[in-house]
Amino acid sequence: MLDISGELNRWVEEGRDFAVATVVTVGGSAPRGPGAALAVDSHGTAIGSVSGGCVEGAVYDLCVQALQDGATVLQRFGYSDEDAFAVGLTCGGVIEVLVTPVRAATFERPDAPVFAAWLAAAARGETVALARVARGPAELLGRALLVHADGSYTSYEGSLTISYDGGLVDPSETDRTAAAQARAMLDAGRTGTVEISEDGSGCPGGMTLFVESSVPPPRMIVFGAVDFAAALVRAGKFLGYRVTVCDARPVFATRARFPEADDIVVDWPDRYLRRTGTDHRTVLCVLTHDAKFDVPLLETALRLPVAFVGAMGSRRTHEDRNRRLREVGVTERELARLRSPIGLDLGARTPEETALSIAAEIVAARRGGSGVPLTGSRTPIHHDRVTVSATAVG
Repeated sequence: MLDISGELNRWVEEGRDFAVATVVTVGGSAPRGPGAALAVDSHGTAIGSVSGGCVEGAVYDLCVQALQDGATVLQRFGYSDEDAFAVGLTCGGVIEVLVTPVRAATFERPDAPVFAAWLAAAARGETVALARVARGPAELLGRALLVHADGSYTSYEGSLTISYDGGLVDPSETDRTAAAQARAMLDAGRTGTVEISEDGSGCPGGMTLFVESSVPPPRMIVFGAVDFAAALVRAGKFLGYRVTVCDARPVFATRARFPEADDIVVDWPDRYLRRTGTDHRTVLCVLTHDAKFDVPLLETALRLPVAFVGAMGSRRTHEDRNRRLREVGVTERELARLRSPIGLDLGARTPEETALSIAAEIVAARRGGSGVPLTGSRTPIHHDRVTVSATAVG
C-alpha cells in the first residue's frame, strides 16, 4: 500500500470514504507481492493495483461492497482449472486480499483512526508499521495496531486513542505480542504475515497478522561523477533508491551535472563512506576506476554490512585492483563480496545501457535472480528471497 499511501492520505485529509484491498499472502507465481493495494473511493475512483489486471474487476467490486456494508473481508483468488475465464490468476498463482473500509469523514470503524495515522506517517516517510488482523476471530478482522521504531504502539478502542509505552497503561497480552512481532518486522524493513495465538502468546496459531512496514527508501551511493554515473542516478531513482553522488573533484560533482541526485557530496570517497550512514539495504557503486580512490574506498566498503558493492573497470583493472586490495589486508572472503566488473553481460555500450546493466545486477542480487534469460530456462519467475522494498516491498 506504500505506493499509494500519499494519495490515500490526501483522501483522508479531504474526508473521503474509501475501501482499500491489500494483498496479504502470495502463493506460486503472482504479478505483485504482499502489500500491493487497490483503493476505491465513494465516487468510484480507483487507484493502485493488486494483480496487474487479473482480478482487478472483482477486487474493485469487493471494495464497493465494503463501502456499502462497512465489513472487512479476506478473499482468496486463484487460477480455475475448470474454467480459465473464471475470476482468478491465469499466471497460476494464488493471492489473498484483505479488503478494509475506511470512513474517513466519520471514522465510523474503531480501527480507522490508526489506519489513517499510519497513512499520514508513511506519507511523511517515517519508520512505522501497521499490523492488521488478516485471519482470526470475525470481530477482530481488520483491527489495527500502529507500531513505531522505538517499540511504542497505538491501538484504538471506540473513538478513544490509547498509547502504550510500557509504563503508562498495562495493555492486553495480545496487543503486546502483536506489537513485538510487528516491531521485529519493522526492524528488518519487511512486509508480510506473522502468526500469534489468540491468548497473546508467541506461539503460532489462532490469529494471522499482516504487517506493512514503512521505512525510508534504501540508499544508493554512486562514487565517481562521470557520465556513467549520471545515467545510473536516473536508474537508481527509477528503482526507488535515495541516490547520492560522491566525488573528490568539485568541478565534476555539481548539481548541473546530476540534477536528479538526492545528494551531491564533494569529499574523498573513503572518508565520506566512513562517516555516512549505511545499512543492510545500501547499494554502493564505485565508478571511479582509479586506484587512489578505489582501493581505500573498497577496503572500507567490503567490511560494511551493505547489500551490494560493485566496481567498474576492465578485467585488467579488476585484477590489478584485487591485487592492491589483498596487499592492504582485504581477505579472500571480503573480496568475494565485490561484484566486478560491475553489471550483467548485456553487451552494453552507452552510459544508459551500462546503467541498465548495473541496475539489472542490483535487482538480481536483491531478489535472488540468476540473471539468465527466462526463455528456455527453468528458473522461477518470482523468487522467494525475503527482501526490503523501496516499496516494497512491498
